[in-house]
Amino acid sequence: MARGSIRIVIVVLALVAVASAALGQWRGWSRYPPRFRPADHIDAGFSFCRLMYTSNRRERSGRGWSTDYPYADINFMIRLSEMTSTHVDLDRVGEPNHWVVTIADDSLYSCPFLMTSDVGTMSLRPVEIVRLRDYLLKGGFLWVDDFWGTRSWQQWSGEIGKVLPPSEYPIRDLPLDHLLFRTMFHILEVPQITNIHFWRWSGGATTSERGNDSAVPHFRGIMDESGRLMVAMTHNTDIQDAWEREGEDPRFFERFAPDGYQLGINVLLYTMTH
Repeated sequence: MARGSIRIVIVVLALVAVASAALGQWRGWSRYPPRFRPADHIDAGFSFCRLMYTSNRRERSGRGWSTDYPYADINFMIRLSEMTSTHVDLDRVGEPNHWVVTIADDSLYSCPFLMTSDVGTMSLRPVEIVRLRDYLLKGGFLWVDDFWGTRSWQQWSGEIGKVLPPSEYPIRDLPLDHLLFRTMFHILEVPQITNIHFWRWSGGATTSERGNDSAVPHFRGIMDESGRLMVAMTHNTDIQDAWEREGEDPRFFERFAPDGYQLGINVLLYTMTH
């Protein structure tokens, strides 16, 4: 689909979203309790799984695992169902089912697509390292997003290096001619999306939340021996804020939501079919 076409589609959807509370709009800065999958629940379609982890430090504007939760999850599932033929799992009142999972929880293995944020604060225990490695090597997929600058990268790369040693599973930048960037939408660059508060504070003048230290956004990955993408990393960008904040400011939506949803849908469709 052409870039102009997706912008038209998303802008039209935005007009509906702004008018409808049912589309899961942002409802303030209150913390929401984690929503765990009931033991007897069987998903009847795609469900968004967010990884809960322990933080041992704090980043500016970050809230650890709960950063972007829950409305990035909800809004992404709604847009996925609107812009693709993907079936999403709904609850009894028609709202998307989205789950929080811990590495120790066996429901982790019911989540082929796993996402989390602010991983520059992540600290993994030895048992979690073993479990996460097992999940990934058995076919699981993890996308980490919304972490900025050198210090966050060093902490994250150190933690994931314990899970997947870089001597066996190196981290590489995905080239823009990779199939992931052409799965549904043709993506020409890795978008740098900032959180809405920084965007307002800067007057829209910059999208780099850590100045020169986060000027270049990256899409990096770790592959298994057969070339399957196990871990995706969007560093120096906050893709999920384009989903989470889609109904909060029409200017923010128009500038960032098309790029955010294009990349998100491409990542999901690619990883679930390869």
